[in-house]
Amino acid sequence: MILDFLAAIGRAVLGLCRGAGAMALFGLDGLSHLVRPPFYGRLFGRALVEIGYFSLPVVALTAVFTGMVLALQSYTGFARFSAQGAVASLVVLSVTRELGPVLAGLMVAGRIGAATAAELGTMRVTDQIDALSTLSTNPMKYLVAPRLLAGIIALPLLVIVADVLGVMGGFIVSTMKLGFSADSYVTNTVNFVRMDDVVSGLAKAAVFGFIISLMGCYQGYNSKGGAQGVGSATTLAVVSASILILALDYVLTEMFFAR
Repeated sequence: MILDFLAAIGRAVLGLCRGAGAMALFGLDGLSHLVRPPFYGRLFGRALVEIGYFSLPVVALTAVFTGMVLALQSYTGFARFSAQGAVASLVVLSVTRELGPVLAGLMVAGRIGAATAAELGTMRVTDQIDALSTLSTNPMKYLVAPRLLAGIIALPLLVIVADVLGVMGGFIVSTMKLGFSADSYVTNTVNFVRMDDVVSGLAKAAVFGFIISLMGCYQGYNSKGGAQGVGSATTLAVVSASILILALDYVLTEMFFAR
């Protein structure tokens, strides 16, 4: 029984390593096509609009309400120590460093990761990807590379919007409900935030955008088993992208801010 248990653990570990290696090779192959002609600019533009523009409403709403809730919660906690003036600094740091990129990444993962996996999975099970190879078109260059580049560029742009709206949400609640002076709140926000806080959040967003596009493309590209396989690929794309976003958030935070 003990040997069977250890064997099961070994199989799970080997399967995890095999899957991680396959995804890494898939991502490197996709990135390599970005520096080799031809480049499908129209497909890149379409993916950029799909990831960036059409994800803007959900990211914007998430950021605004997150900033509002954060201001309320932080005020309640700081009031116990008569430190209500730190609300502005807490909101801007939390939004720019963590909540902006992480929440935007999770929202985009749920929307774009699922859509990409479903689209490529349908193409795989209906032999459209094989048809591209038959027509002398590299599927990695045509389907994967533009989406990877679009994810890397689009998510930092979304995070910039999320940072602004998240801070604005905190400003609205603080000035209209909590009684803060608008001038002092803006002054505290501007004086406390630093450029490396914003840049670190944008760097995280670029990594998260790559992960979201990679998971959607990988799961869809390698799906099999008809409609059920496409559904499984869609679920795996969202779940794996979300878990990797949270795990890499810690790793990147350790790199940027560990002293």
